[in-house]
Parts: sequence; structure tokens; C-alpha cells
Amino acid sequence: MKAIYLSGFSGVSGNMFVGALLDAGLSEESFRNMVSALPVSGHQLKIEKVVKRGISATHFDVELDHAGQQPHRHLADIIKNIEAAKLSDSVKARSIAVFTKLAEAEAKVHGTTIEQVHFHEVGGVDAIIDIVGTVFGLEVLGIEKVYAGNLRTGHGVIQCAHGSMPVPAPATAELLNGIPYTQGDIEKELLTPTGAALLAVLCDGFGDRPAGFVSERTAYGAGGRDLDIPNVLRAEVGFIPEGAGELLVLETNIDDSNPQIFDYVMERLFKAGALDVWLTPVQMKKNRPAVTLSVLAPVKLQEKVEEIIFTETTTIGIRRYPVQRTAAERREETVGTPWGSVRVKISTISGKVCTATPEYDDCRKLAESCRVPLKEILSAARAAAQSR
Repeated sequence: MKAIYLSGFSGVSGNMFVGALLDAGLSEESFRNMVSALPVSGHQLKIEKVVKRGISATHFDVELDHAGQQPHRHLADIIKNIEAAKLSDSVKARSIAVFTKLAEAEAKVHGTTIEQVHFHEVGGVDAIIDIVGTVFGLEVLGIEKVYAGNLRTGHGVIQCAHGSMPVPAPATAELLNGIPYTQGDIEKELLTPTGAALLAVLCDGFGDRPAGFVSERTAYGAGGRDLDIPNVLRAEVGFIPEGAGELLVLETNIDDSNPQIFDYVMERLFKAGALDVWLTPVQMKKNRPAVTLSVLAPVKLQEKVEEIIFTETTTIGIRRYPVQRTAAERREETVGTPWGSVRVKISTISGKVCTATPEYDDCRKLAESCRVPLKEILSAARAAAQSR
């Protein structure tokens, strides 16, 4: 799965995001063709290589023919422009989602509705090109997942259409709800409302790089300022191996529960879709004997697994961490033995059989009905499978 990891140590803006994608291999020709498909005019595109504090980066900018004379668009106007463009349905939908998120933030801040919001800076031609261009670039590069970390907003005060505003701007702060960030020590606006909206809608996760992520190319999109640090957005383009980051281990230590419940708890967890459940004896504080209940489950089942553990045990806390695993290919076959048929699980690696495991319940039933030692039936079933 192709993915991108953004490091916003010097902020994130729409033009920095576009610049990073151009630096990562997005064709300038295809990008310019995309922009020409948008029903907007009165601008020139500027794409150039620059050096920011020793780091080579791509700087992208939309230069307006008549700066400061843009209309204050409503959300409906922007949606109409995007839908009229010759773009893929997914690019249109995700671009509209970003602008809708912006409208929701502005409406919340100003106490109005998304239909009544007047887009000022973020409704200009440059913002439209930045947002649609970012979504377009991700699609063309085949990037399926977007992650971001190390986000800094800057601090201080900025001037905008509504007057003096603190950094992060109110709309930016609203968009950053649920997203980890720091302000840092630079007295500038580093993370713009456009950048925050793109992150809020497009990102699949924040913080450290996702489990298993392998970077293949590092690109940089330049900002327009000269700061004490490189004013660039770093983008690592790579991939996440199939299955990586999709599993969690959830576990908790329990020292005050009736041990009889664990059989029932394990049964519920397996029925909910857990891949494995196990108990480990541990020694806790005050030398109390206890057990660690561990569950291996897909990420999508986290909430369900936690609900079962909280409701069925006495724990008051569950820790979790992502894991990777290498799983053999598995299939089931039925083999014959002198006493009857037995199902066998065949596991292979690179097409070669590594294990053949007889189904225990089948062997037990034959042992009981034929009055034959269980180990003989297990051995015969395993031999029959291996002979194939």
C-alpha cells in the first residue's frame, strides 16, 4: 500500500503540500493541465527549485493578476466550480470535503451556518488550486494513505480579514481538534487554515510513522518565508507492507478477578473476531499473583475487544500496541485414516508445506468411537497429510 508521511516541523500550508508532491514526482505538465481544467482565472502558476537553509525544495505559488481583488465566495460557489471541472469523481469529492470542513470550522468560530460563511483568504483562487491540486497529486501518485506528525503552528498574532487574530487562527484551532500539535518558538503563522483542513480530511493518522512504513523517497515543499529553520514541508513517500499496522495486541493485568470467568471471556473474544487470546501468569505489586490477559485482534475490532474486557473483567485500564506478523498460507484438506476421515490444516511458506496439523476434535471423536489411542490417530492423520 503506497503511503506518504508528512513532517510539519515548519508548518503546513496548501502551497507547501503541492510543492512537496511536485518534488516527489508529480508531473508539472499534468498539474498544469489539471489547473487549466478548473473554471478559475486571473492567475499564473510559479514552480521553481529553491534552497531553504541548505535544503533543496520545490516552491509552488499561485500569483494573482490582481492581488487583493478576489470575490468572497460561499461554499456553494466553490462546490459549483469544482463540480464543473474535468476531474475524477474522487478528486471532486475529496476536494469538496476539504472545503466543507473549512466551512464548518469558520461557521463554528463565527456563530453562523456553513451556507452563510464568507470565505475570505481560503476562498481565493490560490486556495482552490492548492486544495484541488493536493488531492489531485495524491491520486496521480497513487498514494492511498496519508500520515502526519511533528506539527507546529507557530505563535503570535496575525492580521486577516477579521482583524488581529492569535496564532493558530481560530479556524485553524478548530480544525486541529483531535490532532496533536505544538506551537513551537517561531513567531509566525506556520500552519494555515488550508493546511489544517487538508490534514483533517486527508490524514489517516497522526504522530509517529505508521507501523511497517518503508520510505522510498524524501521530498520537500518550500514555504515562502526565510526562517531560522528550513521553511519546508518534508514528505516521505513509501509503502506499508500488506498486513502491517492492521493488528493490535491489547492486554491488561488482572489480580482481583475470579479465575473462573476467563474461559467465558476468551470465548466471547474469539466470537468477536479475536485472532488469538492467551493468559500469562505474572507477579504484581505486594507480591500478588495475577494474570495478563492478551488479545491479538485487527485494528478495526479495538473498540469491541475493549468493551468486552471492560464489561467482563475487573480491569480499569487496557494498553495496546501495533504488531506485525508473518502468516503462513493455510488451507484445509481431508485425509483418510484406518479409522475414518480427519480434517487437516496445511500451512505453506512460498509454496512449501511447513506444517500439517490434524483437527483435534475429529481425532478425538475417532479415538472415542473406535477405542484407539488418540496419539495413534493424530500420527496417522499427520502421515497421510504429509504423504500428499
